[in-house]
Amino acid sequence: MKLATTAKLPRKTSAKVDDPDNPAWTEDMLGAPVLKRGRGPQARPTKVLTSVRLDADILEFFKSQGSGYQSRINEVLRMEVNRNLTGRPGPAARKRAPA
Repeated sequence: MKLATTAKLPRKTSAKVDDPDNPAWTEDMLGAPVLKRGRGPQARPTKVLTSVRLDADILEFFKSQGSGYQSRINEVLRMEVNRNLTGRPGPAARKRAPA
């Protein structure tokens, strides 16, 4: 007959170890709590989360210039809007020749 063996559970120690090289933190050591939630008030109007489908090569071009590609895309779109608002004809405003 074989006897089953069981692993011994680790001994629980309730005594705290007092290490002079590693003292427990106190409230004075930590200082006053600093709570930061969110980004705070925005300097500019908040942007709108949306989904836009772009050609892969266009997106790759902006991403290849480093981080901040979404802001650069936004800047190019803003320049195009401003250009159209100033009355200069853009590609969409040009008339096609009759076929």
